[in-house]
Amino acid sequence: MTVIQPQLAKKIIHEVRKLLDEDIIVMNTDGMIIASTNPNRLGVFHEGAVKVSKTGEKLIITKEDENQWSGVKAGINLPIMFQGEVEGVIGITGSPDKVSGYGELLKKMTELFIQESYYQEEIEWQARSLEAFVFDWMEKREWSDSFLNKAKLLGIDLTAHRQAVLIHYPPASLISFKPVWRNFSQSIRGTSNTIVIRWGNDRLLVLLDHELNDLTFLVEKWKLMLEKQLGASVAIGIGSSLPSNQLKLAFLQAERALKVALATSSIVHDDQLTLEMIVEDIRTETKQQFLERTIAPIQGEPELLATLYALFTHNFSYKQAADSIPIHINTLHYRLKKIEEATGLNPKLLKDQLSLYLAWMLNKQ
Repeated sequence: MTVIQPQLAKKIIHEVRKLLDEDIIVMNTDGMIIASTNPNRLGVFHEGAVKVSKTGEKLIITKEDENQWSGVKAGINLPIMFQGEVEGVIGITGSPDKVSGYGELLKKMTELFIQESYYQEEIEWQARSLEAFVFDWMEKREWSDSFLNKAKLLGIDLTAHRQAVLIHYPPASLISFKPVWRNFSQSIRGTSNTIVIRWGNDRLLVLLDHELNDLTFLVEKWKLMLEKQLGASVAIGIGSSLPSNQLKLAFLQAERALKVALATSSIVHDDQLTLEMIVEDIRTETKQQFLERTIAPIQGEPELLATLYALFTHNFSYKQAADSIPIHINTLHYRLKKIEEATGLNPKLLKDQLSLYLAWMLNKQ
């Protein structure tokens, strides 16, 4: 496998350029210049690079050598080593006496940069493999030998119960999320068999491998940590601990709890849900019909919807609801009258209150 691809070579040039003013080139082991501070040299064959690739030794090129070797300029060329093999050549153009002093520093810096890039790609590959396996895990009804072998290769214990925790973060945080996710994942896993993967563009899925008595306290710490690092609100849904062959159900529970948690950027346990469970299970067509028969006439009236929200969040205390908006109590009664006229539902009657509350929940979704 060729470690140094043109894109990586360009990154090397970009980083090294911050330290040196001289022209720099990166060549592959075939002697082709694949990155350069001088665009005119891209794609040019460099005979000196071929020699360095074969010997694994640095090569100083003089002005006299320029007339004898193809594509070279005075300077120094050094092998880029990775795992004991020459993976490419990096060169500094200039007077050999002037640039030779930079040689070993440049070589070491480049090799460290490549090593970091390589292991980062390994981490990304492992993460993608784990994500694909978990998705497969959820959809499989029976575990084949191939599936069990994959689990073994990935170090996943399929005998343990799993508790799903689904974490939502704003998509706007995506640019800065990679290092945050890496640190978060490492801090959670530790020595346990807990799985942490990205789930789409705005969610993390944590699959705990054992039931924790202090889970709420732990998840609150996760929330604070992520919010501090991302500078944005985070919502978390938590499912029940279930056998590994019921992972799909564990995930759906966490997803259902997350939908409720999103409204207030809070932490919600699925086993705390009551009315929300019914709302989540209603078919889309039924939800739409219910809205049309209830609050559809006031969906374009933000003041009336805000009034309902105030009533629901203050247990139908008119005074507290009016103060929270804030409006005069008489204005509140006027709005309630408008709601009744538009919807045919009286906010002062328990049966109609329930219909309005369900409609408000569905509309919020």
